[in-house]
Amino acid sequence: MAIKFVVCVNKEELGDLSGEDVTIGHVYEAIGDPDQYGMIRIIDQSGEDYLYPANCFEAVTLSENAEHRLHDALARMTA
Repeated sequence: MAIKFVVCVNKEELGDLSGEDVTIGHVYEAIGDPDQYGMIRIIDQSGEDYLYPANCFEAVTLSENAEHRLHDALARMTA
């Protein structure tokens, strides 16, 4: 299974969710696809995975090598 990444493009739709753990323009690792409620689980800047409105993010396509390197780099940052 390929590692999926998304970039934050909108924080206005977060509502009651903390917008402090996501930043517009930052890339986040996504866990799975958006659910039937339009929510997507991402690993945010807190290092934890949370559900966010999928319309706040856009998928990004990376090479397989870049996906693995970014995954490892993000894991080191939150460790």
